[in-house]
Amino acid sequence: MKVGLFGFGRTGRLVADEIIRDPDCSLVWVVRKSTQCNHEYASDFLGYPKNRQGYFFTMEESLNPDFFAENPVDVIIDFSSAQAVYEYGHAADYGIHIVSAVSHYEQPELDYLKGLSAKTVVLHSPNITLGINFLLVASQILQQIVPNADIEIIEEHFRDKKGVSGSALKIAEKLKLDPVTRINSIRVGGIDGRHEVVFGLPNQTIRISHDIISRTAFGGGALFAARALRKEKVGFFTMEELIRQSFIEKIAMNSILT
Repeated sequence: MKVGLFGFGRTGRLVADEIIRDPDCSLVWVVRKSTQCNHEYASDFLGYPKNRQGYFFTMEESLNPDFFAENPVDVIIDFSSAQAVYEYGHAADYGIHIVSAVSHYEQPELDYLKGLSAKTVVLHSPNITLGINFLLVASQILQQIVPNADIEIIEEHFRDKKGVSGSALKIAEKLKLDPVTRINSIRVGGIDGRHEVVFGLPNQTIRISHDIISRTAFGGGALFAARALRKEKVGFFTMEELIRQSFIEKIAMNSILT
């Protein structure tokens, strides 16, 4: 699978490393804002001099109408910024799939991204890790089983993280909980991210939790999504939907509960 990556910041570099180390993938290019080391390779930067992948381009170069014809890939993975969707939007004309892990879009950018799904496959998930999306699906299932349970959400992040975690807000939305009273935020040290949903029942509690050990997990999630959607032609998807569908299929195949 040929991959083009937008973004080479703290998380983008780890995602690039994950793609390069995957034997079934090839990181064809990386588009980023910086002009430093332009037209060199991300693999050299990451310590893989014998496996040259991830040719650096600038954002301005990606605006060339022929960019995606001259540098074809199967999927674009975006870990950059909300505005980047306007930089690669014309990739949809070539049927290139789009996997966006941008944490937040304003409504105009989100509408534009969804509009691209009429031409190609588009997936957007602010937190694209497998674990957090499994937590989301599992929590909804458990809530249906024990609808009278008391439910609290706990989210823990590094000291300088501002505001409430977007993933925690998403969990509250899906479980129809008041985010003001049911989300408990903790900011300490250098925790990358921890989310826990606590179900309180008479004489027992059930806890479903997810910890980010390394931001490399975001790369694994993005590649999972890209592979899961390879046979699709058009449409808008979320990571939560992919996990739920996979869960349903496994149960239908009787491979989980036997």
